[in-house]
Amino acid sequence: MLTVDFRRLGIHKGDVILDAGCGEGRHVFACFRHSCSVLGMDLSQQSLLKARYVLAQMGERNEAKGCALLLRGDALRFPFQGGTFDKIICAEVLEHVADERLGIAELARILRVGGKIAITVPTLFTEYFYAKLSQEYFRTPGGHVRKVIPQALARSMEENRLRLYAVGFAHAFHSPYWMLRCIFGLHNEKAAIPLAYRKFLHLFLFSKPLRFFERLCNYIFPKSIILYAQKFSGKDSFTAETAKSAEKGITIGSRQ
Repeated sequence: MLTVDFRRLGIHKGDVILDAGCGEGRHVFACFRHSCSVLGMDLSQQSLLKARYVLAQMGERNEAKGCALLLRGDALRFPFQGGTFDKIICAEVLEHVADERLGIAELARILRVGGKIAITVPTLFTEYFYAKLSQEYFRTPGGHVRKVIPQALARSMEENRLRLYAVGFAHAFHSPYWMLRCIFGLHNEKAAIPLAYRKFLHLFLFSKPLRFFERLCNYIFPKSIILYAQKFSGKDSFTAETAKSAEKGITIGSRQ
């Protein structure tokens, strides 16, 4: 269940990729199946242990074509030289931090000129809706602490020489799931209706018709928005007209 479209990001053989805030490793696993090198970085030791177990299983099944490394650390403070990575994935991370600008600047620093980055955040519509349904939604430790405004995020990317080239939307079927979690209690893991819907989500992963239907629903109520950008050199100019077009793209959207 990937949020980032690897075709849009342009993953190629031999790429050095960072998954910043990799969680339990879903994007790391996909990169591992390509002939590239991927580093997954996250603060959660428990999530990294789960990811390490799955990577080991993939290795035993000979599913790996590249190589992978997992590192525990702050996913927005990187111990790497500038221009280290060809591609960067930062999926559902910035809504957990107080200041996205510092994170964007650091991600841009370690991306090489010409490299590409995909940043995903929850849509404003769903975040406002969940906040209305549950007072706990933005008060749960380790959860979301702020709403990310896509236009502001795009401007921060532009200021750090990350030129937006595509926008996507994903995970429409997850929007009702979190609505149900908010209604029946975010910490109530045994609520019958959310559990039943979660079983449907597992079913949909193995159903081509359902995956196709979700892509259609992404035009209506997506859970996530994905911004794809490429780093340009300081010699390039990013005109006001280009910036206006990028912001318009976020408002209208080119959807997955």
